[in-house]
Amino acid sequence: MMKTSLRRIGLAAVASGALALGLAAPALASTQSSSGYQFRTLNDQRDVTFNQLLGIDNHGAIVGYFGSGAAGHPNKGYRLYLPYGQGNYSNENFPGSVQTQVTGLNDLGVTVGFWSTQNTANMTNNNFGFYRVNGHYHTVNFPTGNNASPQVDQLLGVNDRDVAVGFYTNAQGNNRGWTYNIRTRSFTRVLVPGAPAGVAGPSLTATAINNLGDVAGFYAKSSAQTDAFLQLHSGRFITLAVPGASMTQAFGVNDRDEVVGAYTTGSGSNTATHGFTWRPGSGFRTVDDPHGQGTTTINGVNDAGDLVGFYTDAAGNTDGMLAIP
Repeated sequence: MMKTSLRRIGLAAVASGALALGLAAPALASTQSSSGYQFRTLNDQRDVTFNQLLGIDNHGAIVGYFGSGAAGHPNKGYRLYLPYGQGNYSNENFPGSVQTQVTGLNDLGVTVGFWSTQNTANMTNNNFGFYRVNGHYHTVNFPTGNNASPQVDQLLGVNDRDVAVGFYTNAQGNNRGWTYNIRTRSFTRVLVPGAPAGVAGPSLTATAINNLGDVAGFYAKSSAQTDAFLQLHSGRFITLAVPGASMTQAFGVNDRDEVVGAYTTGSGSNTATHGFTWRPGSGFRTVDDPHGQGTTTINGVNDAGDLVGFYTDAAGNTDGMLAIP
């Protein structure tokens, strides 16, 4: 897959014009768990072995991709519409790309993601950010002369004001978070308060933004610790760290400042990844799909609290997941 510090990435060329529709794989029966969510597995039939759902809007549209990104199995972006899993997966791939991931969307039909010209055996591929408005694709890359090689730029979320968030990787291997205003075509860095903004600053990835302008993501607090964050539009920077976790990463945020993501515990063969939600005044709540205990990641959340993400099943497949409270 397209290599990045995120837990996901990789991509297939499609012609511009009408979107092809794929058939949905039979979804697993809805499952209620002790976490208070009803879970449903959603996989595109074109590759039932690897699906990741990355964003959900307030109308119930979901974006994601299939394909592991391994050589010969490129990532292919799609959008899934209501009713969920009824054969309505539509292709969404950057024209002329080899791989595409659709990572986020707003309620007005704008989608964001990234694409690549490569699908290499070692899965170290170039990445270029994009947004799609009214069927037209536009590439967005942070203006810098200090890019990694190969180049890595990704857009990961967008709000209804057409402000997107993402990151690039610099030549030193550190991620640099930023926002991009689609209307004004302007960039703004997302920084840890008090930290240097240059080469020496901590690696930071901005992953989501709500309509208030609050930004979620994660950063390297130390060489051994990665923490999530929520930066409010007022400038207040809130560090989010699950107690006992070596890594806490935020991937989504809604207009209620409910943050979702994943955290990691243990090491070696005992390593486990759990999904979480965090709400102001309530704190963390673990959310694991019953079919993938210890392998759940939550990527997106809408204002109703519906969650999307993925898990690894007993057969070793990566399955798209919808969780409804």
